[in-house]
Amino acid sequence: MILCDIGNTTFHFLDGRKSIKIPLNEKLPELTENIYFISVNKKATKKLKEKYPKAINLKRYIDFKTSYLGMGIDRMVACMASDDAIIVDAGSAITVDVMKDGKHMGGFILPGLNSYKKTYPRISKKLKFEFKENTKINTLPQSTNEAINYAILNSIITPIKDISKNKEIIFTGGDGKLLSQFFKGSIYKRNLLFTAMKRIIKENK
Repeated sequence: MILCDIGNTTFHFLDGRKSIKIPLNEKLPELTENIYFISVNKKATKKLKEKYPKAINLKRYIDFKTSYLGMGIDRMVACMASDDAIIVDAGSAITVDVMKDGKHMGGFILPGLNSYKKTYPRISKKLKFEFKENTKINTLPQSTNEAINYAILNSIITPIKDISKNKEIIFTGGDGKLLSQFFKGSIYKRNLLFTAMKRIIKENK
């Protein structure tokens, strides 16, 4: 069994324990096992189905109750990993969702770290900077490089802390591990989506 999460920039496959990310414009690999997938990209879904006609879209098996309009299938699946937690998926965008007693309470979306990194140099060449993961977010900056790092990280961390209210916070996504270090007691689960997908498959076999 092979799992695939189709996002806005990549096909992300999980083959056993092997994780493979392929840019959407690149050739798909030769795979012979059954493929189960979720997707937020119609064009990429078509490409996957043309290559693997028997691939199964899990969307029809997902029963997720929410009053949130326009919620992506990837966010729904991530939220199904916990009945009572803040789910933060830090990828090309950073999605933050609140689950309480098995119910989705709502959430918000922030730009991903890469988007922030590209923004400042576009404003001015003088704002080119080096991103530092160990930036101190509780001390006022004393240089332009520190100021930009401080602003980026605090603009992400502050709203998450505001809604967490001592709830468990689960991070996933490419930048999830980095952001989790700023939240004491938080959990980083690299394959959160795939774990939830496996559960959906098991429950519907």
